[in-house]
Amino acid sequence: MSKIQDILSERILVLDGAMGTMIQRHKLEEEDFRNEELKDHSFTLKGNNDLLSITRPEIIKDIHRAYLEAGADIIETNTFTSTSIAQEDYGLQDWAYRMNLASAKIAREVADEVTQQNPDKPRFVAGSMGPTNRTASISPKIADPGYRAVTFDDLKKAFKEQARGLIDGGVDFLLFETVIDTLNAKAALFGFTELFEEMGKEIPVMVSGTITDASGRILSGQTTEAFLISISHMPLLSVGLNCALGASQLRPYLQIISEKSNFATSAHPNAGLPNEFGEYDQTPGEMRDQIEEFLKSGWLNIIGGCCGTTPEHIKEIAEVAKKYQPRKQKLNHVSEIV
Repeated sequence: MSKIQDILSERILVLDGAMGTMIQRHKLEEEDFRNEELKDHSFTLKGNNDLLSITRPEIIKDIHRAYLEAGADIIETNTFTSTSIAQEDYGLQDWAYRMNLASAKIAREVADEVTQQNPDKPRFVAGSMGPTNRTASISPKIADPGYRAVTFDDLKKAFKEQARGLIDGGVDFLLFETVIDTLNAKAALFGFTELFEEMGKEIPVMVSGTITDASGRILSGQTTEAFLISISHMPLLSVGLNCALGASQLRPYLQIISEKSNFATSAHPNAGLPNEFGEYDQTPGEMRDQIEEFLKSGWLNIIGGCCGTTPEHIKEIAEVAKKYQPRKQKLNHVSEIV
């Protein structure tokens, strides 16, 4: 047994990059998202990338392997939208557990394969969990601010089901990322606590919020520090920021997390800001140089990439991360993992 906390105190761990960016390179069509079981499914499935872990698993395996070969220590499961709530858009809400289980098994297989090649550098699997397409704090109806499209209990149930599938599939951590509404995150954390009690075991939990604009707030209105305080009741492995902004724009908010958090700190920014076509132009070298400023400042324990990043970006990030020591942190309770 080895404690992930010990590894985090020794070196900066590298998270992988974007899954969606890599999937887009394959230019998939509707038939790629279907198998024999789904051939007559009445909903359009193109774009439901998490489903590819079942219908085109070789594509997902290749993406995981590419990130590990680029130097990633942690790969994320292909499950960002694999909740029953998000899958309602595709009529696949009953497939949520199955999708998480399949994705976790794929990532576990590839991570173990690469670890066997170099046992001195263990590779880990983080169960990726997105916030869903509904928020517990904001009404989708302008004329009815008190209306909610989802309840706290709905969210807790969905995240608990997702986490069970991920854990049954063999993930090392749960990564609740791109938090736009802290109440959604609190529902997830409550669900995890219930699940850990039912399963008689717990695994480390990572949480990563997203600052949506120059106001320095998440979508539901909290400042970076308020977001951190709101989730600090749980013994987390790490707290960080991802998505929405590039590394340079993320700098002041990441500094707050680093200075205020008692947990390990993480960041996986986008490859800059999107252009007018929604594409990301920041080169691996440009992103590396911006991230190096974080590393020089001693702010990070975990670094990776979000939208627009590729194995080429992660390779540059992994190389520069070797040059710096991880952020010093106070010890918190985290579970042991093999």
